[in-house]
Amino acid sequence: MSIKDELVAELHDAMRSGDRRRREVVREIETQVSRKRAEAGFVGQVDDDLYVEIMGNFAKKMDKAANEYEGLGERGADMAAKLRWEVDYLARWLPTKLSEVETRKVVREAIAELEADDPKMAGFVVGHLMKSMGKDLDGGLVNRVVREELESG
Repeated sequence: MSIKDELVAELHDAMRSGDRRRREVVREIETQVSRKRAEAGFVGQVDDDLYVEIMGNFAKKMDKAANEYEGLGERGADMAAKLRWEVDYLARWLPTKLSEVETRKVVREAIAELEADDPKMAGFVVGHLMKSMGKDLDGGLVNRVVREELESG
């Protein structure tokens, strides 16, 4: 069953059960897919890869927004919780990324392989990792860990 088919089933189930949160997330993803398809120069298929790309971008934005709401303390707690729920809900369709511990291990190996010993080489190390393992890595996490590792020597 394709992701599109799963989302259609999810939407129908959410509407029948009155699950507003799930309904809103599925509709937002469908809206984003429609916008992408309507963009000038769009070529390709509306397939699982497109849905994964759209969901990944959406989850990344919601995660960032949730962090900002959490920074507001109690005032932003409800909205942060809502956004975290959306990210968790979409996670089942998204490829899993390496954890921070696993990422740190890969970063250390790359630093040793590339013989990087200067914090100014961070971009080179990040670029190497993202080119070779980009689908498995969270770019922001890789960037932070590379800089931490190079600065600590």
